[in-house]
Amino acid sequence: VTSEVVDRIYNEYIGNAANRAQVRDGFLEAVADAVFVFSAVEVARYHRDAGNPVYFYEFQHRPSSATGVVPEFVKADHTDEIAFVFGKPFLAGNV
Repeated sequence: VTSEVVDRIYNEYIGNAANRAQVRDGFLEAVADAVFVFSAVEVARYHRDAGNPVYFYEFQHRPSSATGVVPEFVKADHTDEIAFVFGKPFLAGNV
């Protein structure tokens, strides 16, 4: 990786940060893009190239169950949308 690439990545995610919270948020966004988004876009392109319709979304609704469990800056975690899509059919009782 060249210093030009590193500079571009830094400027995209952290370059305009005015405080530590913004640095943290930029870093978390960079990691999420590397872990989830880049591979998802690649798979979506394969499906598109095979002639299939492709839909891409980003779920950001913070579930009420996250209160007191995850930090306030976390909008939604991986798979949080499943409970919204399917209505928590597998949860019962005091979970």
